[in-house]
Amino acid sequence: MPLVITLLSIVFLLVLITRFKLNPFIALLLAAGFVGIASGMPLVKVVDSIKDGMGGTLGFIAIVLALGTMLGKMMAESGGAERIARTLINRFGEKNVHWAMMFVAFIVGVPVFFQVGFVLLIPLVFTIARQTGVSLVKIGIPLVAGLSIVHGIVPPHPAAMAAVDLFQADVGKTILLSLIVALPSAIIAGPIYGSWISKRVKASISPELASQLAEPKSERDLPSFGITVFTVLLPVLLMLSATVADVTLPKEHTIRQWADFIGSPITSLLIAVIVSFWTLGFNRGFTKDDILKFTNDCLAPTATILLVIGAGGAFNKVLLNSGVGDYIAELATASAISPIFLGWLIAALIRVATGSATVSMMTAAGIVGPIALQIPGTSPELLVLATGSGSLILSHVNDSGFWLIKEYFNMSVPDTLKTWTVMETILSVVAIILIMGLSYIV
Repeated sequence: MPLVITLLSIVFLLVLITRFKLNPFIALLLAAGFVGIASGMPLVKVVDSIKDGMGGTLGFIAIVLALGTMLGKMMAESGGAERIARTLINRFGEKNVHWAMMFVAFIVGVPVFFQVGFVLLIPLVFTIARQTGVSLVKIGIPLVAGLSIVHGIVPPHPAAMAAVDLFQADVGKTILLSLIVALPSAIIAGPIYGSWISKRVKASISPELASQLAEPKSERDLPSFGITVFTVLLPVLLMLSATVADVTLPKEHTIRQWADFIGSPITSLLIAVIVSFWTLGFNRGFTKDDILKFTNDCLAPTATILLVIGAGGAFNKVLLNSGVGDYIAELATASAISPIFLGWLIAALIRVATGSATVSMMTAAGIVGPIALQIPGTSPELLVLATGSGSLILSHVNDSGFWLIKEYFNMSVPDTLKTWTVMETILSVVAIILIMGLSYIV
């Protein structure tokens, strides 16, 4: 019954949005209520789960989106995004700019959360698409592919690091193997698939977000490439410094505690935004009133995006509290297959049912860990990668990331399924094929 209820809730949600054109925020809340009631959850717990899911999701993402949007606005108004766009176009050429976006996202995504990297780089996608006329899908899919794969399987991302601890894997070896797996996966799911699907699916910048992009400037009015890159990569550098401190210093060390504080996504983005007020604001001739207007105006378009993402988190939380994840885990453990493939399979099934990449990875790691210990010769590093890649598969309507992509790229639900969902699935499948191949070598 848990699987049937989950399937029915997803069909119910899709029908409400696509057939009856219901607002996704309302549709997600109705689907969450349906799952809770149909699963036999106490009615009070259904409401509490919706509140906890919405609050838990927005507690982090709301701050990140707000700060990232402000930083993006400063890049847009100063011409910084345009400067980076022109430089990438000149170096790679218009025909290869989608490859440039994949590599940029791959590098930026290593030390930062997916949402952080996305809001940092999405202004570049919009600016490049506008200047070159290249499809938004062709540029955007490589961006999210690069960010997603490193978020899912490359330490020091939290879920990957937690899996390293559960499997007692070597961090350095895990990072090395994860990069070997991640780069080919991102190439196939990003530039290659993005180029193919862009001919079949069209996306556009929403009018609200488009209004936040500044008009093109002349070459002499643009900030330097160096200062622009420094500003946009500042949060990445701060987060990376926290990672280095975590690896090299004991937990109670004062420098590590300060590095962790400054290198947290929220603090590092806040610092970068403040720095941008000078490097991309006052330094470009803007006044205090100009900067205040920029930071106020850019927040309005994020309201709808945040509500939909929050409702997706509420739907996710109700699914988790209904017990569907535990049910799938019990079914999977009864099978007799390779621990590496089993880790991927459990993570994939829980991901599809609940929408949470982190929960699916952690649940799979907790289940497969004891099994793997009983089978000699199983690489704990590959187990980390397997569970991480499984947690990426088939992101759909129960995942808040799905709605983030849909709203930013102004696509319909079916088109988001054809682009984002398929891209995530390609990442997962290519990764597990590579991981199984490595299992014969490592």
